[in-house]
Amino acid sequence: MSDDDLNRRHAEKMKKHKAARDRLMAEKTVEKGLVIVHTGPGKGKTTAAMGMALRIIGHGGRVGIIQFIKGSGNWDTAERRALECFGDQVDFRIMGEGFTWETQDRERDIATCAAAWETAKGWIAAGAHSMIILDEINIALRMGYLDVADVVAALAAKPQDMHIVATGRNAPEALIAAADLVTEMGMVKHPFRAGVKAQAGIEF
Repeated sequence: MSDDDLNRRHAEKMKKHKAARDRLMAEKTVEKGLVIVHTGPGKGKTTAAMGMALRIIGHGGRVGIIQFIKGSGNWDTAERRALECFGDQVDFRIMGEGFTWETQDRERDIATCAAAWETAKGWIAAGAHSMIILDEINIALRMGYLDVADVVAALAAKPQDMHIVATGRNAPEALIAAADLVTEMGMVKHPFRAGVKAQAGIEF
């Protein structure tokens, strides 16, 4: 087959593909705020959420970010410093005290997560943000520090046009069922297993 024949067949195939895509897109008419879950053992759950935050900011929206596990004393993340440059468009709260193996105090962890969730519920009810990111809330839910039913109910009652992103491993089934968009990050390879420590710009 000549190059001309290959090019002609390709153009015909792409024309049919475009027509099918145009029909599909014409059927999608609903516009709403989404409940989004990033979970799974792979890296990138928080990173993907921060990328969505930048998109919201780029559209002129306001973003609220609450970190449930990462602690203000031991996590000075570059994403917090970068996003806070956008001023009033970003509310960034680091409300955790570090990973549970660092605190070694279950009651304190529960109280810390409860305080973070109260802040989140206040933000959701106020409706002042286009997107709220509940970073690593899935870990708090898995550990039993928060009530899954309470979280799902609050998300169901959110303002119609608000997006909410929940990140962290092992998202509970009830949250997955309630979500509009769920992505499970899979790990194929990670440098930590080869003795490489967390690095600036990659992990924090």
